[in-house]
Amino acid sequence: MRYRLMPIPILMYHQIDEAAGKDSPFAHLTVSPRAFRRQMNWLKRLGWTGLSMRDLKPYLSGERSGRVVGITFDDGFRNVHSSALATLARCGFTATNYLVSRQIGGFNKWDAGLGIPRWDCMSKEQVLDWKRSGHEVGAHTLDHIHLTAAAPAESRRQITDVRHELEDLTGDTVDAFCYPYGDVSEEIRSVVEEAGYTSATTIRSGRVRSGDDRLLLPRISVRQDDGFYRILRRWLTG
Repeated sequence: MRYRLMPIPILMYHQIDEAAGKDSPFAHLTVSPRAFRRQMNWLKRLGWTGLSMRDLKPYLSGERSGRVVGITFDDGFRNVHSSALATLARCGFTATNYLVSRQIGGFNKWDAGLGIPRWDCMSKEQVLDWKRSGHEVGAHTLDHIHLTAAAPAESRRQITDVRHELEDLTGDTVDAFCYPYGDVSEEIRSVVEEAGYTSATTIRSGRVRSGDDRLLLPRISVRQDDGFYRILRRWLTG
């Protein structure tokens, strides 16, 4: 039996921590642990289930139906491991964390020179703990580059090799991809497909609807100062 696909929101988070300061570049992408707990608790109370991209697949394909929302984290920051895991476990939710493989155990090197504070990325052991906790490891390139600005061979290497590196680390299939900076073109999308990914997310705002390209999925960004009712309105309407 196939179900009619109802619009599904996929939430986009980056960091779960106290922001460095409102004047810091991109500070709005850091959601406090308290706000994150409140958001997840309200989702659960309202009857929604938060799912990783892997667990969301049968809903996207119409094999299952229900009140579900995708939960994704970009970049693999350490504070997601320390501040989000317990909340996700308490709610019974799963999530996908898109990792920059060459910065596992490192930091947000791609932000150097932009005035953005240094933030640590998850260590290898934390990545494995994330996976053991039932969550998904996704790919976010080797080095978090602008894919459309790189030479075609380098873009292909960044997309393909990150999958191999993460699969070697986790011992599991990695088939979820996220475009750094939302930077994608028809050519880049084709390389993602050729590399074997079955889903890929962008920063284009909206909910997933019937007929949407599974390698160009929209998401809804959750920001530092989003109140619950504002978030709920965006979750339900895209």
